[in-house]
Amino acid sequence: MSFSSDVKDELCECLSSSQAEKSCMYGMLFFSSLNKGVFSLKTENARAAELFSASCRKFTECKVDTQERAAKKGTLFTVRVTPNAAERERLFAEAEKFRTQGIAFIEETGLETGAFTGGAFIVAGSITDPEKDYHLEITSRDEETANRLRELFSACGIQSGIVARTSKYVVYMKGSEAIEDTMTLMGAVHSTIGLMNVKILKDVRNKANRIANCDNANIERTLRASEKQIRDIQYIYDTVGFDELSPELYDMAMVRLENPDVSLSELGSMLEKPIGRSGVNHRLRRLCEIAEEIREERSAK
Repeated sequence: MSFSSDVKDELCECLSSSQAEKSCMYGMLFFSSLNKGVFSLKTENARAAELFSASCRKFTECKVDTQERAAKKGTLFTVRVTPNAAERERLFAEAEKFRTQGIAFIEETGLETGAFTGGAFIVAGSITDPEKDYHLEITSRDEETANRLRELFSACGIQSGIVARTSKYVVYMKGSEAIEDTMTLMGAVHSTIGLMNVKILKDVRNKANRIANCDNANIERTLRASEKQIRDIQYIYDTVGFDELSPELYDMAMVRLENPDVSLSELGSMLEKPIGRSGVNHRLRRLCEIAEEIREERSAK
């Protein structure tokens, strides 16, 4: 089962009243496929097919026919809702009212926005697995219907966009917060909590990876710096020796040679007279300068 299918299952089961079921049915009808006056839904989700079929029988005077056939991942359900002449005129008029009036139609008919948008999602929506990305979309037959749906979401404080795709229009949300708000509005509360938990785990993993990457980068920088310091100290010893070094620099040179992998702070604590990180850094930098001075003197001869 996909995350998208789980959300649809929850939406089919969360309708707590007859009005919510009716509102959901209108969302399903207005966003289902329409061909020659017949509303239809093709889905592998058994609950979606059953809800579409049952609610259309309950709230409309339509002939409802459901067919099943084997599909790659299970069973494909095809639900066809065929209205008689009078019912077709009524439903088409209501669909046109929503297409032109949007929110005003929802308020006038007393439909529930959450259940209506949930119905639209059940028949024409999808959501990406949050482990991979945050993307939710609902496909509409025409641009005006898509605009009205977008206005419904906007009235609930949810920002969405519209993109044309072949001959249809897609209302979409990106970003976890917009999708969480959308699923909560539609009634998929448990799925919303699931998405939030996935997001928390992803954030924890990402933070751990950032820390690990930062630690690795710091270790690499420390090792590179240590290698250069040791080369310079060894160069001083091989060319002029350590006799001219001050006691502080001599001790620093010996401690570094004996401990190539430790940090500056640890080096400071190993000295006979311990010093801090900045003091260690100053002495090592001076040793590197002395090595560079010797190189320049030798290259000038």
